[in-house]
Amino acid sequence: MKIFYAIQGTGNGHISRAEQLYPYLKKHGEVDFFLSGSNAQLQTPLPIKYRSNGISLHYKSSGGMDYGKISKSLGFNIYKEAKALPIENYDVIINDFEFITSLACTLKKKKSIQFGHQASFQSKLTPRANHFNPLGNWVLDKFVRSSHYMGLHFESYDNNIFNPIIKEEIINASPVDNGHITVYLPQYSLSILNPYFFAQSKFSFEVFTKEVKQVTKYNNITLLPIDNASFTQSLISCHGIITAGGFETPAEAMYLKKKLLSIPILNHFEQECNGAAMQKMGVKVIKKIDKKFNQIFTEWIQTDNTIPFKLTHSTEEIVNLLMQQISYNQVA
Repeated sequence: MKIFYAIQGTGNGHISRAEQLYPYLKKHGEVDFFLSGSNAQLQTPLPIKYRSNGISLHYKSSGGMDYGKISKSLGFNIYKEAKALPIENYDVIINDFEFITSLACTLKKKKSIQFGHQASFQSKLTPRANHFNPLGNWVLDKFVRSSHYMGLHFESYDNNIFNPIIKEEIINASPVDNGHITVYLPQYSLSILNPYFFAQSKFSFEVFTKEVKQVTKYNNITLLPIDNASFTQSLISCHGIITAGGFETPAEAMYLKKKLLSIPILNHFEQECNGAAMQKMGVKVIKKIDKKFNQIFTEWIQTDNTIPFKLTHSTEEIVNLLMQQISYNQVA
């Protein structure tokens, strides 16, 4: 069996998930990966056969989406790439929220299955942000079209939604508390973040950012380049983590029973929906970093914020269920 796996590369979580799935997917056939998007920071050992700049997400330094830069990634080339993508040579198309593959399947009348976190929003039971956002809803509902879906989320909100894919390094870890706060807020520049962390002089912060190429220390802040192994170790040994409203990192933090503070990217509807789901679970979620942050941080650090979180299915079981769905629904 030949398997085509499309990865949305506008963030690191999609790549990390594919790396965990790959050993088990190989048991079902030959896997070729298509990576689309230009702003993921992780280097990956996956055998990427096809690449595209695709449609990438960009952020303003103040914490919101930069729609000007995003619009520049749109154009006729997307259509040409979709027509040229050789999906007709594959038995199975698995799509983790990648637009070009979705368009190619439409043009070539090829069945596919949408798999991953965004696929969970095909269910009306998945938590949404409590404000009206027609564009955000459209993106989650229509951006990627497929014959079938299988979703991943913090909880099983519907029959076809399963637990997150947690990295083996996290599952096999023995968590410790070295006292530092791990930080991953890609939507903010260091010029905005640093003053708030300097103000919390009793605490040390390990901040992961694309703004540095080597480890750099300033007072109580250690700046680190984006690196999967370093970030995982920082998370395993932290006292707490401050991160955006993504999916994989909060899931890993909750699995490790780490104190978690989430700041979803402004106007990023999916992250705001994740924030709504986390709030229901008891996670501290705030809208943005501003003059209230020091008080919020103090209250958060003094409060027990660990969330009960268990996996009901292993990664191998989820892959087997995915392939069963593909066979049952004749997606292949």
